[in-house]
Amino acid sequence: MRHLPYVGSGPYCYSNSFAMLLGAQAPSTAVIEVATGGPFGMQLIGGTLVFFDAYGWDPEQGFDRALAAIGWTSTVSKGGDADSALARLAAAVRQGPVWVGPVEMGHLRHQPEMTGPIGADHFVVALDVDDERVLVHDPHGYPYAEVPVGDFMTAWRAETVSYGDAYTMRTGFAKVAEVSDADAIRSIIPAALDWLSMRTEAEMPPGSLGNGAAAERVAGLVEAGAGDGLREHLMYFAIRVGARRLSDTADCLLLAGYDEASRIAAEQARLVGSLQYPMVTKDFPAAAAALRRLAPTYDRLRAALA
Repeated sequence: MRHLPYVGSGPYCYSNSFAMLLGAQAPSTAVIEVATGGPFGMQLIGGTLVFFDAYGWDPEQGFDRALAAIGWTSTVSKGGDADSALARLAAAVRQGPVWVGPVEMGHLRHQPEMTGPIGADHFVVALDVDDERVLVHDPHGYPYAEVPVGDFMTAWRAETVSYGDAYTMRTGFAKVAEVSDADAIRSIIPAALDWLSMRTEAEMPPGSLGNGAAAERVAGLVEAGAGDGLREHLMYFAIRVGARRLSDTADCLLLAGYDEASRIAAEQARLVGSLQYPMVTKDFPAAAAALRRLAPTYDRLRAALA
C-alpha cells in the first residue's frame, strides 16, 4: 500500500504553536515535529505510561534542537512566583504573541469537560493579558479563547505535568539561517540514531522500557484488559499523536533522501494507527498483535538510518 501524507486535526500543540509564532516563514508542522526527535522510538515509563516517542524523551528536550534545525532561535524565560510571571507575560504580549507552556490542560476550562488536572501537558500562544483574562490561540481547536487569569496561572504552574518548569514562555523568535526542509531533517539524523539506540541522560523510573521491549510489554498489558487508564490514554491521545508523528516522519525522511527509513516509518504509522479501532471496541487481542508487529521495526529503522 502506498503511503499517503496525512492532513487533518491532531494533538500537535507545541508544533502548531511554534508555527503560529514563526508566521509565513514557518516550515510545516511535520518538519517541526520530526525535528524535535520525538518520533524516533517508543517508551513505557515506569511500566505503566506509554508513548509512541523516544525512550527518555519529553517535548522540552526537543524544542531548542528543532529550532536550531530549522534555522531559528528564541529566548526562554521561566520560574519565579505567579505575580512576577504574570507581569512578565503581560509585558511580553505588548511586544507580540508569546509561546507558553507546558501548561496543565485540565485547568483550561474553555475546553469542554475540563474541570481539574488530568496530567496532560499543553502549549498555547498568548495574545493579550488584562486583569481578568488571558487571550490565547489554543491549537487544540480554540482560536481567540479567553481564559480567566486564575485558571491560566494555575495551568501555567504545571504542577501536574511530568516535565518542564513553572511559568515557561518563549519570546524573541528570530530567523538566523536559511535552511531547507530536507537539510533540517538531515541535520537531526544523528540525534534520531541516539534516540533509537536509547542513549539518554534522563533518569527513568523503575520498570521503564523502550522500543521493542516496550511494545511487547504494552501488548501484554493490553491483552490483560488495558486497565488503570491505559485504554483511555491510548485511544484519546497516544495513538492519535503517535500515528500522525510517524506519518509525518515517513514524509520527512523521504524528503531528506532516506527512502528505506521512510518506508519503515510509514509501516510504523500504519501499525500504530491500526490500534485505534480495536482499542475503542475492546478487541484487545487484535491490538496486542499489532503492537507485537511494531516491536521489531525500531531496530529496522535504526539500521536504515545508520
